[in-house]
Amino acid sequence: MRRIFKKLSLRPARLFPELEKALGYRFKDQSLLTVALTHRSYRFENREVKYDNQRMEFLGDAVLGLLAAWHFYESRQDKDEGWLTSMRSRMVSGRALAAVAEKMGLGSHLRIGRGEEKSGGRHRMSNLADAMEAVMGAVFLDGGLDAAEKVFRKAGLACCVSGDVDVWADNPKGRLQDFSQRAFRTGPVYELVSSEGPAHESLFTVRARAGWVTGIGTGKNKREAEKNAALDALKKIENGPQRGEPWGPTRA
Repeated sequence: MRRIFKKLSLRPARLFPELEKALGYRFKDQSLLTVALTHRSYRFENREVKYDNQRMEFLGDAVLGLLAAWHFYESRQDKDEGWLTSMRSRMVSGRALAAVAEKMGLGSHLRIGRGEEKSGGRHRMSNLADAMEAVMGAVFLDGGLDAAEKVFRKAGLACCVSGDVDVWADNPKGRLQDFSQRAFRTGPVYELVSSEGPAHESLFTVRARAGWVTGIGTGKNKREAEKNAALDALKKIENGPQRGEPWGPTRA
């Protein structure tokens, strides 16, 4: 009995159990998943780290392309080559992959550098999309194409083309709310900056603030202005500030 418990105690702890559950796949070699979640900024700041996820991202892109082509070839036999190509491109687009990654909480597991962390890199669309590709590459290396195909379906990647999970485009206020809660443990604040014109033709300007990120939006009503302000803030999170543009709050 002691030998059994000793053997159990020597088994390595799962490094990313929640992510494995979301993927529906348990890695035999956990180091592959660790590499898939390692952003180049983390490797740059930690010289002892030998690998980042860029090569695995390259492999995962090819795996996803094959699975997407296979999915549509089998499910839509009434469509021609042009339609199939278009749908495959939409399915493996950065926006679609990032939406799936966001839905499963992949960003919270990323290994990123301190500078990238401060600039919102954990929630940046490009980082999430790249990591999703790298994770698919890791699954392929660990379990082969059958395992990758199961994760492809479990993760809901086929839903991306219908826009069901594309929170970047459809729900910017919800996306900013999620980012703010994760990054700062508080929701964003919307501030009415100005209201111009007659009542029936008013133009509202709203500022959205989420931690150190601000966005400005205009609209025919407050709701539209808030949505556009959230979109502006999300663009800054995704792309980083433009030259001469502050990250933090500004005064009107």
